[in-house]
Amino acid sequence: MDGERMGELRRWWAVGVVAVTVALASTGCGEHRGDVLAAEAAQVEAKRLNTALGHRDRQRDAASIAAAEILGGAEAPATADASTVRREALAWSGRVFGDERATVDVRFVVTVPEHSAGAISDTGHSAGTASRCYRYELRLYRYTSYREIDCPSGAAPPPPSAAPVPKVPDDGRVRLTAVLRKATPQTLAARVRAAFPQEWLTVDTVTHEGALVAAVGVPAERDCLLLVRTPAGRIEEPGYDRVWLEPGEIGCRTALYTAPPR
Repeated sequence: MDGERMGELRRWWAVGVVAVTVALASTGCGEHRGDVLAAEAAQVEAKRLNTALGHRDRQRDAASIAAAEILGGAEAPATADASTVRREALAWSGRVFGDERATVDVRFVVTVPEHSAGAISDTGHSAGTASRCYRYELRLYRYTSYREIDCPSGAAPPPPSAAPVPKVPDDGRVRLTAVLRKATPQTLAARVRAAFPQEWLTVDTVTHEGALVAAVGVPAERDCLLLVRTPAGRIEEPGYDRVWLEPGEIGCRTALYTAPPR
């Protein structure tokens, strides 16, 4: 074989080696490929959580958000190959209220099991683990934002507890019915407030065309109880479009009955 032919073969051999090396790197051969997949899965999970937290339209403190929305179901299969992801709340502060903001730091711990090579396009990978941390910022009537932060060393603190969500009492209808049966136009407002003294409850009353109307609710939660005592003495619960409870609409007020939108 002449020198020119030998040189050409050597060049093709060098190109082939480079191509194989690149292919091996891109398909993940190597003992740490599982760690790379785990890190990528953590990034995907962080984005998914940000989407789930979404637009904030309820007043909540950071501890409640972490407990109820971030740590709830915090460990579950991440993919069909039995990889798992665990969420850990690392820190939380503030609240979603007015112009304030809540922040929650979350660590995603992902484990990826070993996968043996199968078909030509399935090269397999080693087992791996990864931890990535993100800070979520939440504000009222805005979409949640997040960014990656350095993960602290050590274990996560004890998980937070969610504060009870304010609501109309479970026996609210019974209470309000009893008040309406005995109230007069002069005593209606005082009697309803006495029956519902909690500071988070709003009370609105009016006498309208001989009917006694009362609305008791938690506006921030779109929770509203509206009852009417008709001139004939019947207690009725008028229907209304719940869209009218949203911010900028009527809210939990007697106007839901006396002056509904047309």
